[in-house]
Amino acid sequence: MKKYTEEDLERLAERVEALGGYLDIEGRRVTIEELNQERMEPGFWDDPDRAREIEQRIAREKEWIEAWEDVKEQAEDIETLQLLAEEEDEDLEAEIFAEAEVLEEKLDRLELQSLLDGPDDTRDAILTINPGAGGTESQDWAEMLLRMYMRWAEEKGFDFELLYERPGEEAGIKSATLNIKGEYAYGLLKSEGGVHRLVRISPFDSDSRRHTSFASVFVYPEVDDTIDVDLSEGDIELQTFRSGGKGGQHVNKVATGVRLIWTGTLSNDEEVTIRAECTEERSQMQNRRRARKMLRSRIYQAEREIQEQEKEKLESQKKSIEWGSQIRSYVLHPYTVVNDHRTETKINDAESVLDGDIDPLIKAYLLQGKKDRDASPA
Repeated sequence: MKKYTEEDLERLAERVEALGGYLDIEGRRVTIEELNQERMEPGFWDDPDRAREIEQRIAREKEWIEAWEDVKEQAEDIETLQLLAEEEDEDLEAEIFAEAEVLEEKLDRLELQSLLDGPDDTRDAILTINPGAGGTESQDWAEMLLRMYMRWAEEKGFDFELLYERPGEEAGIKSATLNIKGEYAYGLLKSEGGVHRLVRISPFDSDSRRHTSFASVFVYPEVDDTIDVDLSEGDIELQTFRSGGKGGQHVNKVATGVRLIWTGTLSNDEEVTIRAECTEERSQMQNRRRARKMLRSRIYQAEREIQEQEKEKLESQKKSIEWGSQIRSYVLHPYTVVNDHRTETKINDAESVLDGDIDPLIKAYLLQGKKDRDASPA
């Protein structure tokens, strides 16, 4: 159990009050009151879409208020325990520290969630990993990244599913697509889009030389029926293939794997080709359904990026996804460090990061994004 000093406990109480101001709890209460007045107006349900939007907004505002009231109540409980310990000379240190540890975890989670205010941040995420040039080296690095994100999702308690995987001939993967489902999955993982660079002594080099490998990560919000993406605006080509692994008894002799290729024009008049592949399900029909959903998500993300670029809010992300300008470096030799080049956040324990401990990097990215937004002219 972590030990807390009096100063630590005071800082926790200050964080609770500061968070209440940052979240504008009083403003949220006023908003709920105004929206409730609108709900009482005749004909409120004449516009079902608007009505549902208001209902959802009220629910979101209430969730934030309840979450903050929960941490405020816990902070007050800790203060009460401190007073009891002083007045009655009781040994309540263990109980106080246990409550403080839970409070700190809740504050960390709420502070992180408060940075996730994008229109798609609450959605599930679809994450695709592709190795760069370099054959087995880069393919192995791509598989290491896939493992890192699966470990991160597992630690978060998120559900995840490998939708597509194309194994390398010797080791690693040529491509993989992962679906991660959980609260704010996309909002958290949007920080991971870009080129990731690995420096290490190659396990595939008989001379034990140092190698540099690259892999790209693309992250999309998973769309649902509340978002309209019209696939009929373009042409879709269907390809099927066997979805087995590297050989042996696990090879699938039936062409159940599905690849959908959409060629169409985006809202900025750019003609693009977007692909989605799925091999996870046992039947071709199921894979086709999943691939179609993935395709809609990728088209939606392409349109979202166009909108954000027009508002000049995605400049940093636009640069980061260009090949050769990596967002993050993972150095395993001659020293160990993970460096996020966008925020200059450095973590010396590279192995823990590769085991899925990427929250400090995610938080630094989100904080940097908030600073950039706050500094931008209205």
